[in-house]
Amino acid sequence: MKALNPAHVKIIRKQIITWYRNHQRPLFWRTLRDTYAILLSEIMLQQTQVDRVEEKLPSFLKKFPTLDALASASKADVLRAWQGLGYNNRAAHLWDLARTVVEQYDGNLPSDVDTLQRLPGIGPYTARAVACFAFRKHTSVVDVNVRRVLSRIFWKTRTCSDVRGERDVSRIAEHILPRDAQSWNQALMDLGSTTCKAQKPLCLACPVSRMCRSRHLGAHEERRKKSGLAPKKVERPVEPVYQDVPRRIWRGRIVEVLRNVNGRGSISLPELGKSVKSNFTNRELPWLSSLVDALLRDGIVSTTGHRNKARVMLAHE
Repeated sequence: MKALNPAHVKIIRKQIITWYRNHQRPLFWRTLRDTYAILLSEIMLQQTQVDRVEEKLPSFLKKFPTLDALASASKADVLRAWQGLGYNNRAAHLWDLARTVVEQYDGNLPSDVDTLQRLPGIGPYTARAVACFAFRKHTSVVDVNVRRVLSRIFWKTRTCSDVRGERDVSRIAEHILPRDAQSWNQALMDLGSTTCKAQKPLCLACPVSRMCRSRHLGAHEERRKKSGLAPKKVERPVEPVYQDVPRRIWRGRIVEVLRNVNGRGSISLPELGKSVKSNFTNRELPWLSSLVDALLRDGIVSTTGHRNKARVMLAHE
């Protein structure tokens, strides 16, 4: 890890925390002290926009106010309540997590990072976020925003899409972590979300622009814009598609149909196909079956019968 000037780090922390006190986002879950509610917010935020989580979290908490209530519900009910949040695997994992905590930890959510990370659906980032924000543990939390902010401050990045490796950034994050880890981690997230943006950094509004090694980026992007050059495209993993529609969208449509099959009702494969694709034909049954099989492996759906005579429903257990 590169040597850091302690005085330099101290100024950076002070400037960012002062900025945060005046510009922090008024997010609903930041006012909560219930560890279960904070866990929910972090799982929802994994792949869902902040405004959608703000909309859905209160209603989800009203339906399942505790981990015990969540564990006692059927998986199908949890999947129905997850409507509008996308990536339904998270709902299935959440239900598994609730069952695990009730059965193995007497209903008490673990507070340490290593134990949290062993729970269903909890990766390194979410484990650290829950430990820090729900249990006030002194640990860094590095999401995509924090990684970008720290990369730009401590390394001279050439373009907006440049970021340092995860290991390098994590080491810096731990090294500069102040006593109030919770406020610091949230401040970095807000700075990345509102100011140190991915493609259009607002360097003039940044509280640490004078100390940032990548402070040229804002002017650089402005020059590119004036010259008519498009921002450098960030390469993303190629997603499987069928008739120009991503696989995840087809999966989501299937789950959406099954949400409306009440109780333990089910739907046949041909009916399901026609519900998710208006021009569906029986020749597409193998394609549809492959999607259902994947959802079955993920614990999101259940089936009865075999092959093309199978009936599909949301998983209950």
